[in-house]
Amino acid sequence: MAEVSGGAGVRPGGAPRRGRPGHDQASVLRVAIDLFNRQGYDATSVGDLARELGLTKSAIYHHVPSKEHLLERALDEALGELSSALDAVGAEASYSPEQRLRAAVRASVVVLAGHLPAVTLLLRVRGNTPAEQAALARRRDIDQRLAEMVREAADAGAIRDDIDPLVISRLIFGMVNSLTEWLRPDGEAEALADTVATLAFDGLTRHR
Repeated sequence: MAEVSGGAGVRPGGAPRRGRPGHDQASVLRVAIDLFNRQGYDATSVGDLARELGLTKSAIYHHVPSKEHLLERALDEALGELSSALDAVGAEASYSPEQRLRAAVRASVVVLAGHLPAVTLLLRVRGNTPAEQAALARRRDIDQRLAEMVREAADAGAIRDDIDPLVISRLIFGMVNSLTEWLRPDGEAEALADTVATLAFDGLTRHR
């Protein structure tokens, strides 16, 4: 699983450098993600972040080298967690194609709920910076992995095969991504993951 570092660097002796008292890189990152989501990345300045943290603008640079560095770390958190979750699902040799796809849907919900601010930010990037362009390329790779899982489930006869797997993938994971619009940070991730997977695979029709 991706991990947000608590330090801004390493001293020659091996001890992490934590920056100014009261803040470390992890806490700065959390505040930055919140500001980027509230104001938009382009509209948020280093000065805005400094004021939010109660620091001078120059003091921010004791924690992070740039605003784009914070964006990169935030996007890497979301993408790294999702990639790791899909790696774990793919490594389950005992799963059938349908079980693998269901597990991927569940894992996506759990990652989204557990890293809601970072995932929300990821879903809002538009490719305006090199960091955003790199993130979008990684998202496309993930979309292809998910579409391949759909294709494998369709080939196995577990799900319908008359719809383009990429379309199915976009519809299912579009539903997952829409959770960022209303999910609260303290939501029950596991129960919600079960609900989304049930709805995606079993639909709304009551089975008598």
